Order: sequence, then structure tokens, then C-alpha cells
Amino acid sequence: MKFKIPPKRFHPKGLSILYEDHDILVADKVSGLLTVSTEKVREKTAHYLLNEYVRKGNQKSRNRVFIVHRLDRDTSGIIVFAKNERTKRFLQEEWQGFNKKYYAVVHGTLAKKEGLITSYLAENRAHIMYSVDDPKKGKLARTGYKVLRESKNLSLLEIELFTGKKNQIRVHFSEKGCPVIGDKKYGKKEKGIKRLALHSASLTILHPDSKEKMTFETAVPAYFNSLVNG
Repeated sequence: MKFKIPPKRFHPKGLSILYEDHDILVADKVSGLLTVSTEKVREKTAHYLLNEYVRKGNQKSRNRVFIVHRLDRDTSGIIVFAKNERTKRFLQEEWQGFNKKYYAVVHGTLAKKEGLITSYLAENRAHIMYSVDDPKKGKLARTGYKVLRESKNLSLLEIELFTGKKNQIRVHFSEKGCPVIGDKKYGKKEKGIKRLALHSASLTILHPDSKEKMTFETAVPAYFNSLVNG
């Protein structure tokens, strides 16, 4: 049974609730909000805020949300949480088979307007991901893309994530010479850029209970259009 979504003013700060029932909670996260806590940040995270939300102010409530997957702090968009252990296990076991699409604005233009980037990703001691040729030294990463619009120096892409490796999209386009706008880790520091131009746009899952296919979608962030149109 789907819950009635409360008015936006009651949503946790930085999150818009897109869907909620007894098993799952789907939200649209703003750029800049962590998914889970770190040593430095405990409370300003999607996980913490949604736990507060499902407890509805009752600290003794046993209601809670469970982490299924993560979005980078500076990536916005759709994120799903489980509301029980059984749902968490189901979603994580099925995760690779779910359809995940992103929007991104990258520097430059791509010679091929539609394609597939495949590499093996490894991580160095500084926690920087990079591609290697040897399958034994990295994990397979596959990123599909299609150019939606381009200007002289920028491209708006629709990206399909076939594997979900750490920083995968950011690494693949950086290594193609087209880093994501606002990516300080794999791109370059830029003046006047408000945020990382990467957005989790669409997610199709199987509902853990009914096994019904469900698709959640969001629009291209207005900021992305303003970058390309600018």
C-alpha cells in the first residue's frame, strides 16, 4: 500500500519524497548532501534525515530506513532506501539488473554521439579511481551514453549505468578528456560553477513484495540546461 506523501514543507531538508510504502522509500536528493554519515558529518545525511522522518518525532519508534545504494555527496537525484532487512537484501541482490539513468554536463564534445565506455576500475591509496587494462587488477565498469544537446564547449548527456562502481561516470568521462562540470576530483577547479553537474535521473526497480516493475523519474535540472544554453 502506497503511503500518502506529506506536503513538501514536511519533507526533510534537502530531500523530496517521491514514493513511500511499507517496504521502500524513494527520494530526490540535493547536491551537497551525503548519503551516509562520516566521522565528521553525523546528522546532515540522507540516511539520518530519513530515519528521523519515518520515526515522525518518536525517538522510541522502531521505524528506520536501510541503505541500499549510495550517491556521491555532490551528485543529486533519485535514491532508494529499504524499510526492512528483507527488502534491503532483495534490492541489493537485484541491483545490478535494475535500469539506472543519469544526466550530466561535461566539458567538450564527444566524437561519437552515442556509445559505450568499458574499462576495469582500480583505486589508489589516495582513493582516486582509475582505469586499468588488466581484469585482475580492477572491476569491470560499463557506462552507456547519448548526447542530448551540445554547445561549442559543453555537452548534455543521458547516461545509462550498466555497473555501479565508485565514481564510475566521473572517471570514464574524465579519461575521455570530457570531465563532468564541477568535478574537483577528476576534472579541474572552475570559477562560477555552483555544483557537480551529475544527476541520478531515472531508476527502474522490481518492488520487493509485489515484484511489479516501478520506474521513478526526474527532469533535467534547470542548472544543467542553463549551462549548455549559456
